Amino acid sequence: MRTIAIVAGGDSSEYEISVKSAGEVSKALSSRYRTYIVIIRNTNWYWEDPKGRYHSIDKNNFTLNIDDITVRFDAVFIAIHGKPGENGLLQGYFDMMQIPYTGCNTFCSALTFNKHACKLFLKEYEIPMAFNILIRKNEALDPDSITKRLGLPCFVKPNDSGSSFGVSKVKKTEDLIRAVSDAFRESDEVIIESFMKGREVACGVVKTRSRKVVLPVTEIISKNEFFDFEAKYTPGRSEEVTPAELPEKVTDEVQRLSSEICDLLGCKGIVRVDFIIVDNKPLFLEINTIPGMTAESLIPKQAAAAGIQLDELYSMVIEDLFS
Repeated sequence: MRTIAIVAGGDSSEYEISVKSAGEVSKALSSRYRTYIVIIRNTNWYWEDPKGRYHSIDKNNFTLNIDDITVRFDAVFIAIHGKPGENGLLQGYFDMMQIPYTGCNTFCSALTFNKHACKLFLKEYEIPMAFNILIRKNEALDPDSITKRLGLPCFVKPNDSGSSFGVSKVKKTEDLIRAVSDAFRESDEVIIESFMKGREVACGVVKTRSRKVVLPVTEIISKNEFFDFEAKYTPGRSEEVTPAELPEKVTDEVQRLSSEICDLLGCKGIVRVDFIIVDNKPLFLEINTIPGMTAESLIPKQAAAAGIQLDELYSMVIEDLFS
């Protein structure tokens, strides 16, 4: 039986969601592997045993010391949403340690985590998307000029954050500065994006060396102003329909684009691609290379709709590391 570290936590506002995701992954994998949930928070890397004792990870070789026993991991399942698990930093560390890990490589993770850079990359391949601009901290902000270019309402988002932290829907020009300030709490860069009036959908893709599985499409119907943190993680604040009740041609196009985008970016493992459908045309929104795995998350629901058990799904990407 292989020994797998499931790394969780991280340094962003998504810490709690990551820990929940890791718990669900560990539960699904417990019959197939020896699993340890390793918490990474700043420079504190540790495993908590059933008695509540903390055991430190040796960062020199990523081993776990439990009393007189040294645990060496065969592979790592990355379940950290946000920094440092989704932006390439942790992937670079494991590359140097020569420890196999699930998900995208260092470059792909860094590229996809930067929303603006990812969109610029995909524009070269004519992937349809809304217009957006990038604002950096301490850069002069001209709200009138921005809203003339992008229109109102518009969305303000941290350039490298998830779970809708720091995201605002701006309806009035005078609210733009405050929305940008809120987003800067999550990131040093902010993107402002044209509003797309349409239906929000998401599609999971599982990609290994030998297989690619495009999961059913989910439509997200938020009861809030948009699919914000509350709508994502509070029962009853959103309705998620899987498979989405879309025309067959639209569903096929969402799945085709999701697969193509993953190939263009060089993604690996389990990813989720989000779109807004405007006049039956899917427009790319963003990609998540470490999507949520909680009970409320979309990927587990899409896997269930496809008839794929979670232990099968997660072990597929682990076993790919040894093929």
